[in-house]
Amino acid sequence: MVGIVTLSGIVAGRGPLERNIPGRSMFEGPILGAVTTGVVILGAGFGGLELSARLAEALGDDVDITLIDKADSFVFGFSKLDVMFGRQTPEAVRLHYRDLAASGVRFRQETITLIDAESRRVVTDLGSYEADVLIVALGADLDVGDTPGLVEAGNEFYTVEGAERLRDVIPAFTSGAAIVGVTSSPFKCPPAPSEAALLLDAHMRARGLRDAVDISVVMPFGIPIPPSPATSKAILQAFAERDITFVPDRLVTSLDATERVAVLDDGQRLPYELFLGIPRHRVPEVVASSGMTVDGWIPVDPSTLATRFPGVYAVGDVTSVGTPKAGVFAEGAAAVVADELIAQIRGGEPAAPYGGTGSCYIEFGDREVARVDVDFFSGPSPTGTFVEPSLQMAAEKGAFRASRAARWFGA
Repeated sequence: MVGIVTLSGIVAGRGPLERNIPGRSMFEGPILGAVTTGVVILGAGFGGLELSARLAEALGDDVDITLIDKADSFVFGFSKLDVMFGRQTPEAVRLHYRDLAASGVRFRQETITLIDAESRRVVTDLGSYEADVLIVALGADLDVGDTPGLVEAGNEFYTVEGAERLRDVIPAFTSGAAIVGVTSSPFKCPPAPSEAALLLDAHMRARGLRDAVDISVVMPFGIPIPPSPATSKAILQAFAERDITFVPDRLVTSLDATERVAVLDDGQRLPYELFLGIPRHRVPEVVASSGMTVDGWIPVDPSTLATRFPGVYAVGDVTSVGTPKAGVFAEGAAAVVADELIAQIRGGEPAAPYGGTGSCYIEFGDREVARVDVDFFSGPSPTGTFVEPSLQMAAEKGAFRASRAARWFGA
């Protein structure tokens, strides 16, 4: 058995990686042999869950899979909006890793303390792992403290905890200015700031308080969804109809807790009573210290998601692959890596290259949801197709969640 992962600091030996295919990307390592292959996946988000499920389903006993995450449960990113506006409880949106559906996947709730990409060795607070194939899918961490005043004078809604706090804060907001502000770029789920503003508008109208409230959105883009002018036009039209101010090409650099003012990167000062912030995103510290990053993120071959380290891949928000930082793109990248490993282990043709495509659902309020289908790699520049908001799209979004919950957790 090759590359068995073990605990308590005891690491099994790794046998030879047996064959190579001429002409493969410089990012890729040797092709795996025809014996049981040890795969360690770091991070159990969209990427890690899809990768482990696909490998287990296709390879069975030919692969030994360990999935490591410090959390005990998974939450869809868009569910945080449901928590924030009281549509779901925090516990209701959690899917616990103890309920993973894929047989043969060994889940470990541990904190990763070291990644040695050269040797494909990982150390956690509970033990050590070594494998034939290592996949880094740890996502992006949120640095709330990076923006002065955000902790003391604002709120963030990109974590379940932040959304839960806002569930209690928003009902107390009755008048004044509300700002949805991005503090750095890149950030996860580019439609989310617009969604938060539209849902806040609907929430205040339902309470009969909309006339007493001003809502603004501060974003570092010229339009809300740059790859899709049609989607951006629909969002901006909705903003105009609902008297939401869009502040383009700007970032919030600090909050003045005393005066309750948001300071923008051009010096503008916007007063507020309620601030909903998108914090700075960065790779987890253990990734930053691993030597894998360039300019803050892990570079990968955009076709295969392979890193410069043989036998090491990276998928999702932790990379600089060139697609948005959103779960659906991590899932698509994970499918490519899984298919490539299946081909290597079973001796088939290499997997089709990663296409950089994905669909994002956009809440417009009043229970209506739109969808944007984006393609980042097929043409000279990214393109997007817009599907108008409707109750039908809201049902499709629900089906999307249900299908992943069933596939990954049997829910």
